[in-house]
Amino acid sequence: MENNIRIKNRKAFHEFFILEKFVAGIQLTGTEIKSIRTGKVSLAEGYCAFKGKELFVVNMHIAEYKFGTHYNHEPKRDRKLLLTKRELKKLANKTREKGLTIVPIVLFINEKGLAKLEIALAKGKKLYDKRESLKTKDSKRDLDRKNYS
Repeated sequence: MENNIRIKNRKAFHEFFILEKFVAGIQLTGTEIKSIRTGKVSLAEGYCAFKGKELFVVNMHIAEYKFGTHYNHEPKRDRKLLLTKRELKKLANKTREKGLTIVPIVLFINEKGLAKLEIALAKGKKLYDKRESLKTKDSKRDLDRKNYS
């Protein structure tokens, strides 16, 4: 079975400084995992939020399954993330700090066929930081072009 599904959130790397990464399981329904396996997912607008002591990924869009019946899922519903108590406590304490948030970075399917979400503790970039990272990315690309040719 091929499990080469790896959906990245490019917007997160542009908008945030990534401080620390975690891998979490996701609580999904049957049609959601089928849609993920076809690659019909968008992480761009998604973010993570605590409801009580549980962490949920909010606004992550999983398209409705093409062959689903009236049992099809809600595309933008909140999905519970499965982390250890220690990780949840650590994330809760860190997000209370000023300017830190939790964003989904990569959605992938592991060797066992389970959908996993890589989330990151992140700090928002200012406009000048975004410009700076674009400049460094452009200069790196130019250097790679010169070295390649």
